[in-house]
Amino acid sequence: MALISPSRRLRRTPFSDGVEAAGVKAYTVYNRMLLPTVFRSVEEDYAHLKSAVQLWDVAVERQVELRGPDAARLMQMLTPRDLRGMLPGRCFYLPIVDETGGMLNDPVGLKLTEDRWWISIADSDLMLWVKGLANGYRLDVLIDEPDVSPLAVQGPKSDDLLARVFGDAVRDIRFFRFGMFEFQGRYLNIARSGYSKQGGFEIYVEGSDIAMPLWNALMEAGRDLDVHAGCPNGIERVEGGLLSYGNDMTDDNTPHECGLGRFCDTQTAIGCIGRDALLRVAKEGPVQQIRAIEIDGPKVPGCDRAWPITAKGKRVGQVTSAAWSPDHDTNVAIGMVRMTHWDEGTNVTVETHEGPREATVHENFWT
Repeated sequence: MALISPSRRLRRTPFSDGVEAAGVKAYTVYNRMLLPTVFRSVEEDYAHLKSAVQLWDVAVERQVELRGPDAARLMQMLTPRDLRGMLPGRCFYLPIVDETGGMLNDPVGLKLTEDRWWISIADSDLMLWVKGLANGYRLDVLIDEPDVSPLAVQGPKSDDLLARVFGDAVRDIRFFRFGMFEFQGRYLNIARSGYSKQGGFEIYVEGSDIAMPLWNALMEAGRDLDVHAGCPNGIERVEGGLLSYGNDMTDDNTPHECGLGRFCDTQTAIGCIGRDALLRVAKEGPVQQIRAIEIDGPKVPGCDRAWPITAKGKRVGQVTSAAWSPDHDTNVAIGMVRMTHWDEGTNVTVETHEGPREATVHENFWT
């Protein structure tokens, strides 16, 4: 296996020392930073995530900060989700689109105050798009990347762990809400959110100097909870249908194709750059859409490229992510499927790079 050559262009994170001490075995590159992908093994990390609690270095989820009188206006230009009723202290999952309605990113947006927002981005150069809109429309807003590095705490014991470090009030944070909690004289933004279906939090660590003290405090407090370093798990995310920007969707896809239509208020999201294009899509309906795919046979090889989905020799879609699920004893996958074959129970063939496999389309994911 090829190694990643270090350089200043490939940034470490404020938690990298802790990640390395925990025995990280593999990384990927995400927003020009190191994102851990394996600690013990993908399967062992998966089982532990579902039973205990993990710390995830997700500092790669860089923040694009919007600050100034026109911050709210610019946020609404980016997304077809109507933000008018969003209060400070809320997090929204936000499809972000271009002028054609194509997906540019699917971040979590945080409203800190009326004139200060964070966009916690997936892997893309979103800041360039945001700066371009702000300058092109001459908006009164400052845009930069603050010194904020998210640390995720995920798993069924995450409430217990955070309560030991931040107090029992952290248990009261509602889903996709956040609050400010003190740690060593610093107030940190903690949201009930994360890139797993196992429950947990994301701590927005503002200030790199406090990152490792927080990591160490959580590790020490969670010893009897079986806390481990972890990372977004490829098996668990596919089971739950958690999409990966750049893998399962790109700017060639609209939110409706990605199954994200429920996050679009296109009729009322006045000011969204892609609104007119999405109104047409909403009226006509998508011709393809994300679906769960169950692939027959033994464990599938890693899906490092799109696998064609065919029916009677004709291409009807593609698988973009796949994994063997120990809990469900089958191969689970995410695919983009044409409307002619996206109904529940439709039989198709997936052309893996090790040969064809019979498969079944499902409307719902496994968790």
